[in-house]
Amino acid sequence: MLVDIFSSFDDNNQVFMSLYGLMWLFSLVTILVFSSSYWVMAPRWVSITMTFKDTVSSQIFRSFGLNLGGFINVVSGLFLFLIVMNLSGLIPYVFSPTSHLAVSLSLGLPLWLSLIISAIFFNPSSVVAGLLPMGAPAPLNPFLVIIETVSIMVRPITLSVRLTANMSAGHIVLTLIGNYLTASFFLSSMFSMLLLVSIQVFYTIFEFGISVIQAYIFCLLITLYSDEHPH
Repeated sequence: MLVDIFSSFDDNNQVFMSLYGLMWLFSLVTILVFSSSYWVMAPRWVSITMTFKDTVSSQIFRSFGLNLGGFINVVSGLFLFLIVMNLSGLIPYVFSPTSHLAVSLSLGLPLWLSLIISAIFFNPSSVVAGLLPMGAPAPLNPFLVIIETVSIMVRPITLSVRLTANMSAGHIVLTLIGNYLTASFFLSSMFSMLLLVSIQVFYTIFEFGISVIQAYIFCLLITLYSDEHPH
């Protein structure tokens, strides 16, 4: 039972389509989707893609990230990439990259670090001044600086853990329900089997929404972090 539950998070479990090539294929598809408008006529599915891009763009337009060159394209591409990665994990026997902390951290850490490095080179004095809230009591200044520094340093960890934990928890619940559903075909009554089928269908639909929402939250937090960039 324990092996069956966590085998979906093993990228080397030698099952159908659990290869790294699938992740690279989805990455290539994401790039082609955004670049296809330059060399082919726009098909109808492009309007669906642009809906996701407009969703992220509307949020960036309300933040300082709009003034950062290329930031809107990076976050828009990341949003669609995370949606594809999250939804691909719902396909049976497909390895879910975003359920691994290494993948989520490799996405959140460079973006967070690029904003920090850009802010330091642009206006280092403003970055240092931002570590101390205005009007704070003088005796508390050293402690407030330490607390603010720690809160900034743990951002990429919390950003990545949030995405990984939500995706992993959803897959574990789906696996548990699937195991009980399989056993119910042979051991339980018709009512129990229909109840488990209903729960499985409902939670699968719910997991589709979680996949999109978690991708949006990931990009939203990156956008909010750009607001602290010195103007």
